[in-house]
Amino acid sequence: MNHILKLILTSRVYEAAVETPLDVAPGLSLELGNRILLKREDLQPVFSFKLRGAYNRIAHLSPEEMSRGIIAASAGNHAQGVAYSARKLGLRAVIVMPVTTPRIKVSAVEGLGAEVVLHGDNYSEAADHCEKLVRETGMTFIHPFDDELVIAGQGTVADELLRQSSGHLDAVFVPVGGGGLIAGIAAYLKALRPDVRVIGVEPEDSDAMAQSLEAGTPVCLSSVGIFADGVAVREVGALTFELCRRYVDEIVRVDTDELCSAIKSIYQATRSIVEPAGALGMAGLKKYVAERNIAGKTLIAVNSGANMNFERLRYVAERTVIGEKKEALFAVTIPERPGALRTFCSDVVGDRNITEFNYRLAGRDAAHIFVGIAVKGMQERISFSRQLTKAGFENIDLTDNDLAKTHVRYMVGGRSPAVSREFLYRFWFPERPGALSRFLGSMKANWNISLFHYRMHGGDFGRVLIGLEIPQGEEASFRRFLTDLGYRYVDETENPAYKLFL
Repeated sequence: MNHILKLILTSRVYEAAVETPLDVAPGLSLELGNRILLKREDLQPVFSFKLRGAYNRIAHLSPEEMSRGIIAASAGNHAQGVAYSARKLGLRAVIVMPVTTPRIKVSAVEGLGAEVVLHGDNYSEAADHCEKLVRETGMTFIHPFDDELVIAGQGTVADELLRQSSGHLDAVFVPVGGGGLIAGIAAYLKALRPDVRVIGVEPEDSDAMAQSLEAGTPVCLSSVGIFADGVAVREVGALTFELCRRYVDEIVRVDTDELCSAIKSIYQATRSIVEPAGALGMAGLKKYVAERNIAGKTLIAVNSGANMNFERLRYVAERTVIGEKKEALFAVTIPERPGALRTFCSDVVGDRNITEFNYRLAGRDAAHIFVGIAVKGMQERISFSRQLTKAGFENIDLTDNDLAKTHVRYMVGGRSPAVSREFLYRFWFPERPGALSRFLGSMKANWNISLFHYRMHGGDFGRVLIGLEIPQGEEASFRRFLTDLGYRYVDETENPAYKLFL
């Protein structure tokens, strides 16, 4: 601890980074019954805390290491931090980025004077190529998180927190990816204020640190979620794991809807739009307060970054109301007879607002409705389901069904009588030319696509729903196809939303 503390206190962060404000959020404080403050790392020159660690590491290189140039692998904020630092120090910088990286991020890195090498469909493939270039060129590698000087640079956030809050704080909520930011913050706070709780926040589908701490050793995830791409790390660092094991109090996991709600909360408090990873601290704070009934405390959320793709805002807005527990989605079966819909609307829905209504005739006996209802919270959602049942309407709550929220609500149309042996899969296609062609080229000629749905979400990967007619006896061959393809996928053939509406 003393070693890390010394590195933090002697860091060279402020040669490039700035001391960011700690802003009070009056509206959120009133809403949540606690004093809520936001650490505005989204106001750094590269709109992310990553500049702190990158510059501190690079500034401490020897003249010989600097002369060889620096290299890093990143699809986002670390890339910009390294590029900015290299320009500040007059060094050559090469950044290896996945081919799927949105053009806005590539342009930002190039605009800072770095050379960009595009390679692979994801960070892991880009990182492997970066290692190859390091061996071939001898350039100095700058790790995004598992480095003492990088961790120390990020730890300067905690030094500012103590000074800016005058020591009046009870808990700090920190986004977690590889662990560099929370390791630095936790080591510093526990050295000076061990009573302050340090709480990490991870997406449910990218929780490498939480799983590692539970296992007692670093674990490697087989896949990671892509919505909060800034923390989409399959394996945390050895150094960061050890520091988190010693000094982090707990990890809170949040889902995509809770993240979207947090982005809105931060926007309402600051009029700034943070990226999904940047909103993790707020998402965790809100969930922690609600689940633990916390009141009267001073709580800080670290806004870690604001490099949001504009195209992603539509998706965020669509999912926010569910994240705020203000919308519920249901599949409702009503009899195909005159007056049934009127009964549903007047006797059950009543004064509630219908946010969405999808229906297509599928038979003469009963109809399946995909409906969104404005609710005030979880209790009303449960109550509405009970009302439906009491009124004789079979229903399934789809509010937490990702297939329904991502695809089905946009394509309700009934089942086709012509389709046979249909299997339904959700895929994550890399957002690059040729992704669909590769999929189609790998398929057997007698496998027919019976359904296809795609919407752009502004991320590195596109979410695609595909129905395939697979002939009897081809199941093993189809499984090999999925393995060889290498795209992340989920089998949704038994999902009730599919069975009712598609």
